Amino acid sequence: MFSSNLIPAALEGDFRYCMEIVHNREENFPVASLLAPPRLRPFLYAIYAFARTADDFADLPGRDEETRMQLLDDWTRRLGQAEIGQPDHPIFRALAYVIRTTDLPTEPLHQLLIAFRMDVTNKRYDTLEELLEYCRYSANPVGRIVLHLAGELPYEAGEQELREERATGIPPRCRAAYADAICTALQLTNHLQDLGQDAWSGRPLYLPKEEIERFEVTEEMILKRRFSPAVGSLILHFTAQIRDMYLAGDPLWRQVPWPLNLELAMISECGLAVLNKIETAGGNTLRIRPRLSLWDRAVCFKNVLAQVIV
Repeated sequence: MFSSNLIPAALEGDFRYCMEIVHNREENFPVASLLAPPRLRPFLYAIYAFARTADDFADLPGRDEETRMQLLDDWTRRLGQAEIGQPDHPIFRALAYVIRTTDLPTEPLHQLLIAFRMDVTNKRYDTLEELLEYCRYSANPVGRIVLHLAGELPYEAGEQELREERATGIPPRCRAAYADAICTALQLTNHLQDLGQDAWSGRPLYLPKEEIERFEVTEEMILKRRFSPAVGSLILHFTAQIRDMYLAGDPLWRQVPWPLNLELAMISECGLAVLNKIETAGGNTLRIRPRLSLWDRAVCFKNVLAQVIV
């Protein structure tokens, strides 16, 4: 399943456990896909399994807030055990190996857990700035983790960073900013996709109250899935803002080597394809969740190849 020079035999079952979590989930955007560098895929499986499971805790139907917070507290405890080399769960045994062998800082993992707690306790966001602050915890750490694992974003400034900056003229901190833009765009794209499901199912309403009011939309219209021209204008307004975020992060894939550039370009292309579907529907995601078909993904891949292979 995994190359012996990547994963110790004793941990193959743990990484396989993580991989199955990835493969059993439908995602619009590539997750450790075949486009990702082979050496990174097992590590990405472990990161995804950690985050996906914690996200599920925050969304558990029929569970009160206290129960969900207890599960997230236990996940934090397990992360602490992994940090000191005493993991007690398949996901955390895999994660501990990733942390140890790649010198991955655990701060971004803790930031993700903060975001999942916010999903339990914060049901409304008054301003766009508050929503973007949420994305700083829920989305941006993922991009920085990927770049760190690929050796493209040292977390600690030092001689390595200075050598890279002198050699390429591209400071790693710029890559972080580009990654943040893409990850925030992906998070907000997903929020628009799930607008008709999230608040209805108990998740937060990821639309800033001030923007809802500016477009003369009410929360009740969203919660009861009442689409109107005003709702459509609100969603299309956000779609345009998110598209600008993807464009702001576009230089990233041009600055990393093959095949990571292919994976990153595909992620953005799929995100933009979802936005296209939202725009084609006039912004109506309250009753129909836009999703990418296999054909859509094939078109995205063709577009990416045309950009990357020049």
